[in-house]
Amino acid sequence: MTAASATRILVVTLDRLPAWILPAYGSTWVAMPSLDALAGRGLLFDRVIATGADDLATLRDLGLCGLGPEAVVVTDAPHVAAAVGGGDDGVTVRFVEAVAPPAPATDATATNLARLMAAAREAVTAGRHAVVWCHAASLGVAWDAPAECRAAYVDPEDPPPYAGAAVPELEVDADTDPDLLVGIRQAFAGQLTHLDACLGPLVDAAAGWHVLVAGVRGLGLGLHGCVGTGLLPPFSELVHVPAILADATGRMAAQRFGGLVVPADLGATLADLRGAPAAAPAADAPWRGRSLAGLFADWSAPARDRVLVATPHGGAAITPGWHLLAAPDRPPRLFHKPDDAFELCDVADRCADVVAALAPLAQAAAAGDNDRGWQAPLGAAAIAAG
Repeated sequence: MTAASATRILVVTLDRLPAWILPAYGSTWVAMPSLDALAGRGLLFDRVIATGADDLATLRDLGLCGLGPEAVVVTDAPHVAAAVGGGDDGVTVRFVEAVAPPAPATDATATNLARLMAAAREAVTAGRHAVVWCHAASLGVAWDAPAECRAAYVDPEDPPPYAGAAVPELEVDADTDPDLLVGIRQAFAGQLTHLDACLGPLVDAAAGWHVLVAGVRGLGLGLHGCVGTGLLPPFSELVHVPAILADATGRMAAQRFGGLVVPADLGATLADLRGAPAAAPAADAPWRGRSLAGLFADWSAPARDRVLVATPHGGAAITPGWHLLAAPDRPPRLFHKPDDAFELCDVADRCADVVAALAPLAQAAAAGDNDRGWQAPLGAAAIAAG
């Protein structure tokens, strides 16, 4: 099969992009019109949960490795370029280095995201590859969008926003100045608006292609004790990531899928769309990916009653109605979904039966015991909140 005759797919993966701050996921104050337009012609997955905090593991689940000679990977992450290019499947790798400048850029075309996505757009318009995969890690390297991007989010009475280009890293406690956190979030919002401006021309160039835009993992923005890429347990701030998949022929445009999804499910779906379905997972291995391509045909998809997460800073058991967090050296915390979107109200002391059902699953995930964690029977109360 040649690139000219193959189904064409553009994948854009964005490390350090949490779902909660995006307008397509309910944020009312961040402007991302290109991503909104993609959601308007695509299928939005409401609850994609990364099963860990290792970016490369999540990218492998999405199908980044083993793409073959008809694919080109354009990335600014050296470890991702090395992992993809180190195989023997003939995939083309183009590395566009992300730098950490001392200050925001003065030229919008010179930022990390602009240079990376321009290179990916060149790969799309060249037409030599059936799959173009653009992976950006720079949201965790530098917030280098021009200063006017963040200034657009500052009201006249607000203090100045965070002024640096380095991704801030700090612990947040009761003594942290709230204005500091507001300014950091304004700076990140400006970076996202710049991301959107870079993404638009890339997606437009892939007219007639399947297009997936997905997050890989989030980052702390002060909701749970830290800002930056550091020590964050598996709150949704870290593991709830966005994913929008636009079908090349417009099927299921502007629809939302609310079921639990793991990145491996999206990887199996991409394989299906390429016409190279992955091997069907065994019925007793629910942690493996299951294709969701049936959503485009008749809105059918395999249902998940849980997703388990294991990170160096704790585990989580997530069901349609609950998010249980098991972090070291403290009792489990429990949050009601979807009501407690930001996981600010711990109800563990009021729902002991749910904690008793879910805590062992999170502990099993942290111990690497997939069989016990993903297959232990769950009662109705532990799946959906009453």
